Amino acid sequence: MRKLENKELDRKSIADFKEALKTPLIIILDDIRSLHNIGSVFRTADAFLIEKIYLCGITAIPPNKEIHKTALGATETVTWEYQKDILEVIENLKKESISVFAIEQVEKAIFLQDFKMDKNKKYALIFGNEVYGVAQKAIELCDGTIEIPQLGCKHSLNISVSAGIVVWDLFKKMLS
Repeated sequence: MRKLENKELDRKSIADFKEALKTPLIIILDDIRSLHNIGSVFRTADAFLIEKIYLCGITAIPPNKEIHKTALGATETVTWEYQKDILEVIENLKKESISVFAIEQVEKAIFLQDFKMDKNKKYALIFGNEVYGVAQKAIELCDGTIEIPQLGCKHSLNISVSAGIVVWDLFKKMLS
């Protein structure tokens, strides 16, 4: 086996990315402190042709050299928007018939492997603060919550890791 060079990977240009049919997923980052987490989520969103990212609360916005370190240009491809109030974002998305789910550990959360998707729907996924998670008021407005099962001692995963796991799982479900 030979490792492929970047030029052999047949990736889209920025213009091609902008024109491509997007995966009907929206990511909402609320009160994310780590600029590296933000950049990493942009890279994940680019990899799976995610429709849009909403940056809410204290979440930093591009251009930012620390976000760029991990985004590696994905802030130029993925559509994003800053909105201070996540509650308004949720309400507006729901008015557009978009199903909004928090990625969080709550009573009656659906484990990721058990989450069933309607392929005719568009989904928005909320990832919350690294310490406090998704705000309770935001959870109350959501259509539901999805939990990533964890078997170890720790109570949570890094949000960029969580985003990668959830987006990959939902992407696979959309294709099946």
